[in-house]
Amino acid sequence: MKSKRRRVLMTLSTSIAALSALAGCGTGAAHSSGTSASGRQASTNEPTLTIATGVIGGKSPQENTAFANAIGQALHCNVKLISMSGGSYDQKLMAMLASGQKIDVVYTEGSTLSELAKAGEVTNLQSEIQQSSVLNDAKVVPQYEWNDIKLSSPNGQGIYGVPVKYQGALMPIVREDWMKELGLQQPKTLNDYYHIFQTFKQKKGAYGLTLSSLYDIEPFMSAVGVKNGYVMQNGKRTIPYATPAATPVYAWLHKLYANGLLDPNFVTNATSDERNLLLTGRAGMFVYWDAWVPMLNNLAKTQGLGTSFDAEALPAAADANGNRLVSMGDTSVFAIPTNAPDKALAFKFLEWWNTQPGEILGSLGVPGIDYTVTNGKYQLTQVGNSENMDHGDPEPISSYWKNPFPQLQKGYANARQIGEQEGYQPLIDANWSNAQKIIWQYGDDAILGKLSPEAAVSQMHAALLKLHYIDE
Repeated sequence: MKSKRRRVLMTLSTSIAALSALAGCGTGAAHSSGTSASGRQASTNEPTLTIATGVIGGKSPQENTAFANAIGQALHCNVKLISMSGGSYDQKLMAMLASGQKIDVVYTEGSTLSELAKAGEVTNLQSEIQQSSVLNDAKVVPQYEWNDIKLSSPNGQGIYGVPVKYQGALMPIVREDWMKELGLQQPKTLNDYYHIFQTFKQKKGAYGLTLSSLYDIEPFMSAVGVKNGYVMQNGKRTIPYATPAATPVYAWLHKLYANGLLDPNFVTNATSDERNLLLTGRAGMFVYWDAWVPMLNNLAKTQGLGTSFDAEALPAAADANGNRLVSMGDTSVFAIPTNAPDKALAFKFLEWWNTQPGEILGSLGVPGIDYTVTNGKYQLTQVGNSENMDHGDPEPISSYWKNPFPQLQKGYANARQIGEQEGYQPLIDANWSNAQKIIWQYGDDAILGKLSPEAAVSQMHAALLKLHYIDE
């Protein structure tokens, strides 16, 4: 593996040069800026790379500076990291690009990427990716990742982003220690899930399930074979969550709510609330990313929540034919704006991020702060332990990647297998963000009992049709 990595790194210059020729600007295009925001002393001989992100980096401004320095040292440039956390990241990013702000690399996700590509705000990278010995290696980025990213491209043509991480899938995560203690079996049907929630309530005094609005109920919609996102039927856009096929699941969720088995704050919960409820024993299950299974187990240890704590992933509820569905993530990507000052340097960063040094930085963090290496042996620091090996890339895509801490991956292999066996990539288009608000609004009303499931679906469908977010 090491020799392969060296070969990959040595051949970076070829693809960079190719992109330089296409983009009309190269790594030699210096952007002297005195002292950059990263704190690294700027050099007139080094270019500046500006990255806007809501995910990658450190957990504090000081760590962000060290993180930016680590990138700069690897790529011989100054790095300005524009870190924007919180739920308004997409809006801030869109506003920055619309105002003409010059950024070399932007972090975004499929639905926003679709809007940016449609508006001509980001660069089609397909030809550069095909020439890249790093990104065109199927062991580094599997073909299915590119296929998923193409879903966000105008008319499905072109590739406008490069994966940031293995996105994984959203699946039920349960207190497996409770399951074993209470003699509960792995669920297959919605009735099985109901029984588990009822037992958690009776024996543990905890909510069986917590949600964050309708994010993500796909493992339960799986029981009726209904997919999240758009589904094309005879060339027309449909949203199955807004069809009568989905009503049994809204009715089942309302039954959970009415019987006190569903966290009553589900409408206003953030996903961090869900995690905290599980960690503190106030809920027995929620639906979240496969990568978070080991992270929850590690957090339980570092927070002293008891040695018995055990989070594990569960398969989705099976439909009448035994099929199961979980949603793969809305792929997180790096994209290059069309007005990026240094597209060649930006592409060099996208390649480097998918090599071992980039993967180490994105997962473990910064050497000396998050981890140390002695005689080839990695050791997490106290900071590294508390930050849980997540600096934007907790699970790299590359099959070359081997986590230096396999003992901290408890439950991940099973969770990833569920995602790979049952996962599918929802179809997203530029209207999805607005359509989703309508679906969640009426779906919440159905679960709360403000509307019957039939009325909620009928009104949801009518609203989507009226605003031309669906065709039928």
